[in-house]
Amino acid sequence: MKVLLVDDDPALLEVLGAYLEGAGFEVLVAEDGEKALELFPTADLVILDLMLPKVGGLEVARILRRERPELPLLILTAKGEEEDRVLGLELGADDYVVKPFSPKEVVARVKALLRRAGLKEELSYGPLRLLPKERQAYLEGKPLPLSQLEFDLLLTLAQHPGMVFTRERLLEKVWGPDFPGIDRVVDVHIAALRKKLMDDPENPRFIETVRGVGYRFRETDAPLR
Repeated sequence: MKVLLVDDDPALLEVLGAYLEGAGFEVLVAEDGEKALELFPTADLVILDLMLPKVGGLEVARILRRERPELPLLILTAKGEEEDRVLGLELGADDYVVKPFSPKEVVARVKALLRRAGLKEELSYGPLRLLPKERQAYLEGKPLPLSQLEFDLLLTLAQHPGMVFTRERLLEKVWGPDFPGIDRVVDVHIAALRKKLMDDPENPRFIETVRGVGYRFRETDAPLR
């Protein structure tokens, strides 16, 4: 997915751009509002500084919202710019980050915005690809023969990397709240899923056991598309 990064600070563009590329995003760069308006039609998400030359960030935000109201927008502001930050949110920004910030935090917010926007047609974690609409999973380019329940279980975990799911929560989300099952059902399906993923429970690439609690999908730097 393409992230448009708009800021007039070359150092910030370089550092944050490198983190975004490391997370698997294609990064488009604009050092002023005029260039941002040229590039935004092809972007899947925009990170926008409010203090820009040529065309100000607030005006850029207005135009983005008018032309592409569905486009996720993350604004960057300095500590003392509370009024501009509030105005940016009123113009339709989805989130904001105050400078100075952690590039890792920005990447995490970008991923969260894309998940909320529902723009992803594919989840990709290293050799694993999930196509939710087609209900198909691929490992190293080869289709995985997953049952409906196995696919739903894998998708539920993969959509929330790093989040710990109890067995009870997985039963509720995957099997349904009225399923008269027991926790062992989850363990059996996780074991089958791991076998098809060639995932070693002692050294997992994908699904980790959180002892005494449940399971989680490993957080990785692989791209979210």
